[in-house]
Order: sequence, then C-alpha cells, then structure tokens
Amino acid sequence: MKKISARGFLISVFAGVTAACCVILAAAPIVAAQSANLEREVRARELGVPFEGMPGPLDSITDVKGVEVGYRTLISGDGKLVVGTGPVRTGVTAVFPRGKNSVDPVFAGWFTENGNGEMTGTTWVEESGFLYGPVMITNTHSVGVVRDSVIAWQLQHGPGLPLEDWWSLPVVAETWDGYLNDINGFHVKAEDADAAMRDAHSGPIAEGNVGGGTGMICFEFKGGTGTASRQLSEKQGGYTVGVLVQCNFGTRHLLRIAGAPVGYEITGHRVWGEDTGSIIVVVGTDAPLLPSQMKRIAKRVTLGLGRLGSISGDGSGDIFIAFSTANAGAGLEQKKPVALQMLPNDRMDALFEGTVQATEEAVVNALVAAQTMTGADGHKVEALPHDRLREVLKKYNRLAEAK
Repeated sequence: MKKISARGFLISVFAGVTAACCVILAAAPIVAAQSANLEREVRARELGVPFEGMPGPLDSITDVKGVEVGYRTLISGDGKLVVGTGPVRTGVTAVFPRGKNSVDPVFAGWFTENGNGEMTGTTWVEESGFLYGPVMITNTHSVGVVRDSVIAWQLQHGPGLPLEDWWSLPVVAETWDGYLNDINGFHVKAEDADAAMRDAHSGPIAEGNVGGGTGMICFEFKGGTGTASRQLSEKQGGYTVGVLVQCNFGTRHLLRIAGAPVGYEITGHRVWGEDTGSIIVVVGTDAPLLPSQMKRIAKRVTLGLGRLGSISGDGSGDIFIAFSTANAGAGLEQKKPVALQMLPNDRMDALFEGTVQATEEAVVNALVAAQTMTGADGHKVEALPHDRLREVLKKYNRLAEAK
C-alpha cells in the first residue's frame, strides 16, 4: 500500500501478457485471448542470474498441483490524470489453491512483516487455520469491490450450505499503484474480478505488467507480478514450494541480485527515493503441513526479501500468506474426526530454504519481465535493463553462462 500524491500515466511499452486476461481500453474494450502456449518473455535464469535450488518444471507457483492463477489487466489512456477517466494501469490477480472449481479449503497461515497495507480475511485464517476460496490481489482502493466479487463468485458456484447459514470472509490483498494509475478513479469493477477468477488456469502464467501487478514499481524499476518454485529432492520428501509475488517495494540503492549491488551500479531515473510501496507474497506447497507450520513458512518470506535488499521500510506493507494443498477434505463439514498427515517440524528446513529461494527469484522474475511504463502526468518508470544486469553480474563474478 502507499500514500503518495501521484498522477497520470501513458504506457510506452506493454508486454508480458501471455496467458493473461487483458482489457486494453481504447475507443472500445479489446479482450486479448488467453493462451498458455504462446512464447514467453525471457526470465531471470535465462539472463544468467545464478539462483540457488532446483526449480519445478515451470518455475512457477502452478508447479504445486491444483494451483490455478488468473489475471485481469486494465490499460487505457495517456497524458494528464483526470480522476475517473484515467490513465488506467491496474488489474486483478486470482490464486486458487485447489483450482477455481473446488470448494475444499486448505490449511493456511499468514504473517505481516510491516503492516502498512491490507489483506482482508486474515483474522479468520488465523482463527480457523483454513483459507476458503482464492487469494485475490489488486490495487489499494479496489480491495472492497474485489472482496464483494469473490462472495458473489462463491454464491454463484454454490457454497454447498443452506444460504441462510452461509457466509464468507474472502482474502483480498493490495499494493498501491497510484504513481502510474488513476487509483482514485475506481476502474476495477466487479466484472474484472470475476474475469480474473474465470481466467484462472494451471500451467505457465504471465509475469511483469499483468493483473494486480500492472502498475507496480519495485526498487524504483518497473515491478509487478512474478513467480518461481522449488522442487525438493526425494530424500527431502519430493515436495514442491511455489511462490507468487506482487512487488511494489524498495529503493534503488538497496537492490541486490545474486549478491551483486545492482541498485548502486544501474543508475538512471529515480521514482521516489524512499522505501515506499508494498509486497504481497503467496506461498503454496503440497507438503502436509498444519496451520501453525504454514505460518512458519510465511515468516520465511522475509528472508528471501532480505536477500534482495529489502528493509521493510515504514511506508511498505509487506504481507504474506502460505497454504498447503495436502490433507484434502479436512476443511469440509464432517461428522467424525478427520485423520491428518503432518510433516514433523524438524523436517521443515528444506521447505524453509525453498521458500526463501523461490521468493527471491519470483521478485527478480517480476523485474525482468516488467516493461517500461509512462503514466499519469507523464510519470515514467523504467524497466530493469537486461544488458546492464548481465554486465553487473559479470563484474561481480555472479553471471551464470547458459549451458
């Protein structure tokens, strides 16, 4: 979340929307078709960033079986900000732990490193230990409409209970995109949240300027949506950990990538010069973990962000939620005790390590995928230049050449 007086936005380049549900509002809305098979943008590993750990097949949160991700990307207008008209650079992201057709809750835990932000529904996650429905992410001033849309979605798809007894406390998180987006124009509508949920799919997902990450800024480069995963060895249980981030935090000089001081080396247009913004992180795993253990996983996200140089500054809302897709059926209404599986605490270290590594990589993937944007009142946020990143990594002996 962020509080800054900011305006206007024109997009100079918009890419990275493969596999995304996108609306580019010109004279009339244009809906870009989703395709998980189109060629993807280059990712951080392909540039030679030497990440630790073994990624899953897609290096994505969707490597966790059952997880589906959908987007609605809203882009329109340019030039001077006119509140209620635009420019618009925003959207919605939906993450379904068991897919959009499931009503089976998952064990979950959450953690806030710095509370200058919002994630609704977490009081009940803390109390019950379950996450019901998707995790939604959007901009700061669209949390309410997205929350209401999730309730409508769940009603439409059937709660499986008598309506007079049914209620919902959706989980909706936010980061602030008001530097590039007409955030006070309330351009995210109920149909956009619905479209993001309908778009949810497994397989490859887009990164960068998509979904809720469309107008976000990270370490004063263009930020947005990123993802990564880690596959544990058979000896460690063979489990998968996947991470999705909406990154909108950090100041330029703090940025470290693979230990190299990228933020000091790559100068250029600055945005605000203080640690402002926010980051929302969603962690999924198929390891059999209970809610208290999921909270432990969520806490480890902070260590991945620390590798990148985050100080979790006063103006940054850093909020994380983690869920396990194991123990199917545990959250459904039962008349008898439920048998559960639980990984012992002393076998969680590999999952902690995977969470830290995947968090770090997901943020860098977002930075690499994001494209330069020019926005409200001519505000421009430059993308992280790939060639300069490689030069800095090489200078500090951190460049991994392609095999």
